[in-house]
Formats: sequence, structure tokens, C-alpha cells
Amino acid sequence: MDEYRKGWALRYLREALDEIKIAKKDSRALSLAIDALRKAQAAVYYSLGEPSLIERIVEEAVESETQPENPVLRCLVGLEKSIKRLERMREVYGDAAVMDETDKIVSLASRIVNLLTSLED
Repeated sequence: MDEYRKGWALRYLREALDEIKIAKKDSRALSLAIDALRKAQAAVYYSLGEPSLIERIVEEAVESETQPENPVLRCLVGLEKSIKRLERMREVYGDAAVMDETDKIVSLASRIVNLLTSLED
């Protein structure tokens, strides 16, 4: 992984973690939870390769509605579907209902990014 992608991955991850902390402290800021999910997702994409390419591949896989054979792609599709589900839940049930799930997803993304960025060290 080059330093450019590593830098962006770590930046997006830091921002996601900061937004989760803010959302937990201030109920008026719970809308940051969805932003944190998208930033965590971007961090994973940057740690894997070219984010715009990965995003297109994941979108195509989601639209095809078939289970990908590749385990990495299957994980990325699951992440995208979870984020979309949480966005819908937020509209129906409110921000507080998605906070716990958001925390778990950002934590998972954090572990993925930390693993991938440490492989080169």
C-alpha cells in the first residue's frame, strides 16, 4: 500500500471514530453515525486499493443480488448492505436505534484498516 492511500485510510478512520464519539456524547449529533459509517467504509476501500474502482465493483455486486464467491468482496458487499439497512432504520426508528450497530461496524472497519496498513510495516 502506498503512503497516499495509507494516509487517506487512516484519516477517514480517525474521522469515523471521532464522529462516533461525538454522536455518543451528544444525542443531537447522532446523525453523524451514518457519516461515520461511510467514512469507515472509505477507509477500508483506501486500504484495499483504488476506492472508486472498489466502490464500482461493490455496487455491481450488490445490484446483481448474487452472493459473491470472493470472501473479500462478500465482506464489502455485506458492509454496504449493512450501511444501507442502517440508513433506512434511521429514517424509521431514529438515530438511537442504529448507534450500537454503527459502533460495531466502525470497529470492524477499524480492525480491517489497522491490519492492512500494518502489513507493509
